[in-house]
Amino acid sequence: MIVNPSKISGTITAPPSKSYMQRAIALAVLSHQPTTITNLSDCNDCRAAIDVARNLGCTVEFGNDSICICPPSNGLSGSHLHCGESGLALRMFTPIASLLDTEVEMTGEGSLTQRPVGFMESTLQQLGVNVRTTDGLLPMRVKGPMRGGLATVDGSVSSQFLTGLLVALPTLKTDTSLKVDNLTSKPYIDMTIQIIGDFGVKISHCNYEQFSIVGNQEYCCPEYRVEGDWSGAASFVVAAAVAGTLTIQGLNPHSAQADRAILDVLKLTGTRYWFDGDSLTVEQNSNLKPFTFDATDCPDLFPVLASLAANCKGVSAIKGVNRLTHKESDRAAAIKTELGKLGVDIEIKGDEMYISGGKINGGKASAQNDHRMAMALALCALTADGQVEIEGPECVRKSYPNFFVDLKQCAES
Repeated sequence: MIVNPSKISGTITAPPSKSYMQRAIALAVLSHQPTTITNLSDCNDCRAAIDVARNLGCTVEFGNDSICICPPSNGLSGSHLHCGESGLALRMFTPIASLLDTEVEMTGEGSLTQRPVGFMESTLQQLGVNVRTTDGLLPMRVKGPMRGGLATVDGSVSSQFLTGLLVALPTLKTDTSLKVDNLTSKPYIDMTIQIIGDFGVKISHCNYEQFSIVGNQEYCCPEYRVEGDWSGAASFVVAAAVAGTLTIQGLNPHSAQADRAILDVLKLTGTRYWFDGDSLTVEQNSNLKPFTFDATDCPDLFPVLASLAANCKGVSAIKGVNRLTHKESDRAAAIKTELGKLGVDIEIKGDEMYISGGKINGGKASAQNDHRMAMALALCALTADGQVEIEGPECVRKSYPNFFVDLKQCAES
């Protein structure tokens, strides 16, 4: 894939949020009535979640930009759930699989096979689940039924497992109390609690450290519309800030999504933006200020923030490097290596990444099979001194299949 230096202009529509859609699918699986989900994401992660729903016995009917998920009348069943390369699907559906009284094998592919799963083992065992991993990796086998009670959760690796527990536990007959240690990505838990509420169930917590889940609750949401994705939109927010003026439609200005924090970074760089309803307009800033930002709670922003920093006049510092190891790539190393091929000087010290901006060279770099790296390299190309060849651009299918289509639509070489 060749991306040329370009000006950005016009209007695009934000892709649907894969984070919300996957959560909606999980909640629909546990509902007592059919759920119609609209404004669909066609990314690989959402396809994986749909396949899991089918393999749990649900009927999935596709309509015009909608799916209807009908849970089985005789209860969920299944012996093998393949989660593709989706970390959220794996960590969210494992507690759901643990509701069954038969053994379920959880598998995945690509980088997911190298991402740790052992941190889930202790909590599930405390809740009565028999768990077997493969030396802390996939495949993993769980056998319930899970029971309520007291359990401790390690939240330092990911918030996604806690999301899965919060989704599954309200369906138990008994109440559950979860003590959560060192929770990361708290905005994602806000998102989970919000959508659980949309499906008619309440979760309470004390400072994200103690969660109280009342049992015997029922999910019901006849129709759910997926909101626009701030993670995908963040790439175009940065594209506009460095290379033009762009309007992005379909964004909830009050969204619980963690990556809405891209707007906080825009403020730090001195970039103008404004909302008109659900449309966000970002205006190019030819004198971007370097910034210091803590991305611990929004690690998916790291690659696009690195591209933004590469365009700032000075050294920017981004905290949260420790959150990047177990992504689709070793993301901190990938950012340093691949942006380095384009002449961007990056230094990593402990949990912080320092990026010296000001000039980006044309050249060739690899996405390292990481969808967010592919997008970050495309952003670098917009202001590079020559074209950038991206190896492996097809990995954007994981989250944003039409990324390069949308980029072409608003780019003028």
